[in-house]
Amino acid sequence: MATTSLAAGLVVPAVGSPAAAQDCPDVRVPGARHSVTACLRDLTTAGTVASGHTDPADWAGLVAPGTTTPSGVPGVQVDGYFPDTSTTNTNHGWKHDSQFVLRLPKRWNGGLVVAGPPGTREQYANDPIISDQVLAKGYAYAATDKGNTGPNLAADGARSGDAILEWHHRFTELTRAARKAVARHYGRSPARTYAAGLSAGGYLVRWQLERHPSLYTGGIDWNALIFTPGTSLLTTLPPALRAYPPYTRGDSSAHAALLAAGYPAGSEPAWPFSYQNLWGPLQQQVRKELDPSYTGDEAAYDLVSRPRAVQRAVARVSLTGRIGRPLVSVQGTLDALTPPFRYAATYERLVAEAGRSALHRKTRVPGGPHTDGLVALSPTTFRPMLPAFAAAFTRLECWTTR
Repeated sequence: MATTSLAAGLVVPAVGSPAAAQDCPDVRVPGARHSVTACLRDLTTAGTVASGHTDPADWAGLVAPGTTTPSGVPGVQVDGYFPDTSTTNTNHGWKHDSQFVLRLPKRWNGGLVVAGPPGTREQYANDPIISDQVLAKGYAYAATDKGNTGPNLAADGARSGDAILEWHHRFTELTRAARKAVARHYGRSPARTYAAGLSAGGYLVRWQLERHPSLYTGGIDWNALIFTPGTSLLTTLPPALRAYPPYTRGDSSAHAALLAAGYPAGSEPAWPFSYQNLWGPLQQQVRKELDPSYTGDEAAYDLVSRPRAVQRAVARVSLTGRIGRPLVSVQGTLDALTPPFRYAATYERLVAEAGRSALHRKTRVPGGPHTDGLVALSPTTFRPMLPAFAAAFTRLECWTTR
């Protein structure tokens, strides 16, 4: 959930650039209202940026400066969208939400990885941090925009929580469709299917393993967002919004309040950026989605005192910990948006209370911020998490294929 201004409707050049072969076989995605197929010399960002089959604005702020990613993976890319009534995603000039991308490498290892973006970004957000990594291993890859993009989350859906619930529906919809499309393309079904995601995408991974475990072999989340009755952005952001202004004026008690709210000591270099670009905007977006009747100061928001209808809305989107497939959680120790002592610890407790601890493994990354783009704020403080994520995915493979 790195920034909130990246789903700005930048138009990706039309699919079907000169990089695509003229005799490219059409790939049908079950349930899609529209799709376009292109055969590309390179499905990774090294090739798709040049050919116009991705949108670099989608992953701005997610990659540390100087990061190198795998390249040289030829194959087929399918871009399209499922039926939907919202129109915030303008990629390809379609002005249609529920867009997806499906990538099918020429040398396939028999597996599929499905991802959802952090925040309200679009379907290409994970291209350098997940897609490139798994394509290099031979996996087919699919990603969704979650059905709504941009800052006005609450505009999609009739009831409080509907927009967030659509995220889960779109992830499940794409997983089922991608599995069928992969089977038709390669002549056999994927032998293993993994869910993967960062921040809000990690929240989707957990939900999928709780609600639809039969679709997946396992999952991996990275600095995952959670919703529970006691822990969510609605409980952790207001204290930060209250304490940060006096903290900037040298108030030591405000600094102590931020630490007490769970924001890790050492993460201070990320606080100015987070206050300006994350904490305030995200508090307002999520609060409007789950509690649209509130009219007070966002910094003064108190979920516990809100009406019962608001508690029910939060419950609709809450996790339970009842995962049904192996899950690896990767958490940075200096995450200043989903603080580990609030988010990671809460979900670990839920999993334990559900009796599913044997299915959950954790990887802590010392110095890891919420997204790798934040490393640039203080390179001596923060450590890129992408290498740890890639290593954790390998461990998930070994764990689930023994």
